[in-house]
Amino acid sequence: MLKYSILKTQNSKLIKALDFLIKHVESLIFCAKEPVKVEEIQQCMSEMFEAEIAEEDIQQCITVLIEKYNSDDYSFGIYALAGGFQFLTKPAYQSAISILLKQNSKKRLSTASLETLAIVAYKQPITKNEIEQIRGVNCDYAIHKLLEKELVEMRGKSEAVGRPVLYGTTERFMEYFGINSLKDLPLPKDVSTEENVIGIEG
Repeated sequence: MLKYSILKTQNSKLIKALDFLIKHVESLIFCAKEPVKVEEIQQCMSEMFEAEIAEEDIQQCITVLIEKYNSDDYSFGIYALAGGFQFLTKPAYQSAISILLKQNSKKRLSTASLETLAIVAYKQPITKNEIEQIRGVNCDYAIHKLLEKELVEMRGKSEAVGRPVLYGTTERFMEYFGINSLKDLPLPKDVSTEENVIGIEG
């Protein structure tokens, strides 16, 4: 396929192509159920245009779109999330959205699931036995629900006796909690107190 960078040309047709490309990138981010990565957009656009679109063009399109939706005219914007980009409502509207989410109890995590998920997030990769040692209770059901919701996944097997399964968080976990990287997790000392320690009734 032909390879070119729209950004490095003064050709009027290619400048129009950039506007056309922006609209397509916008539509892909809008319709994606999960954060869409730059390389995924690049592959899609390259196939459609029958030309290898440069990654910098996709990045530029996303930058233009982020600036566009930064306007107060929009209650939503494009945010970096879980290694990709997704349309999300702006922080100013989170209170109303939180109320709606609370009303949808089927999607809420139980306390046991949240405690188990927190342990996996900070200690991963980790075995079920190690999780249960920290929580002090059986975690079969909690782990099953977290796997079902695709918030944790199996990460191979430990070298310990019996080769138990190792668990870790998924990209869906980052999406669920609105973070772009595990580095964005708060430090344990910032969220735990003597009255609120994982596995201990407060």
